[in-house]
Amino acid sequence: MRIGYNTNGLAHHSLPDALRMLASLGYTSVAITLDHAALNPYSPLHEKELCEIRELLTKLQMRSVIETGARYLLDPQQKHEPTLVSSKSAGRPRRIEFLRHAIDTAATLGSDCVSLWSGKLPEGDSRDDGLRRLAESLHIAIDYADRKNVQLGFEPEPGMLIDTMQSFEELLARIDSPRLGLTLDIGHLQCLDEGPIDAVIHRWSDRLENIHIEDMRRGIHEHLMFGEGEIDFRQVLAALDKVGYAGGLHVELSRHSHLGPQAAQQAYTFLKSQVAMSD
Repeated sequence: MRIGYNTNGLAHHSLPDALRMLASLGYTSVAITLDHAALNPYSPLHEKELCEIRELLTKLQMRSVIETGARYLLDPQQKHEPTLVSSKSAGRPRRIEFLRHAIDTAATLGSDCVSLWSGKLPEGDSRDDGLRRLAESLHIAIDYADRKNVQLGFEPEPGMLIDTMQSFEELLARIDSPRLGLTLDIGHLQCLDEGPIDAVIHRWSDRLENIHIEDMRRGIHEHLMFGEGEIDFRQVLAALDKVGYAGGLHVELSRHSHLGPQAAQQAYTFLKSQVAMSD
């Protein structure tokens, strides 16, 4: 396993500075959330920045995944909109186009996967409508990822159409492909009380592409620093080790940017000690 950090928790750093800082702390992987200041695919400088980041990742010997959860990149007024379950008239093709850009970015960087989610079901729409739109959108994304040889990691997210592992299984009944893996957020399992986390890891081990990790409490979707929630991380890391997971453990503290370097240092120290104890 490689200890990593999500750049959505370093919003006040340039991407090159964030990568250098993380590498200096010992991180060997990074989850890059494409955003206005981080490999924005709509920037006229995107190709130049992409080449610079590829060279920097190689120099720092860091792996990467590409995250697509920027809050206001596609719509400056509506968080995370449009999504894969939006209607076409509400902008769903724009989200699909963005995913193509994300897949291109991952292909250039040699990233382990592109992480994505469903989005919230629009008010007044049926669940069946949402699942149909999601499946249609994912077929397009999977086909494109196939051509670029990029893996996808789908993340169940509290409050979205696909929120639990049960609803992820429901999705797989509609669209199943070896190209569509799983981004498993450890905190979300605790928040939604999905049962023993180690059992979930074992159940879905063959789908794991990406791990988000942070502390959390049952019933509250708030990403917390390790030790501030309820999760037994020794048990979690032992389960990941047992199933042979070798990808990134990406710390996701998206509301800790004001404490960026300190939060990253604290998280690394904690995870490094826990990984050592689980060996």
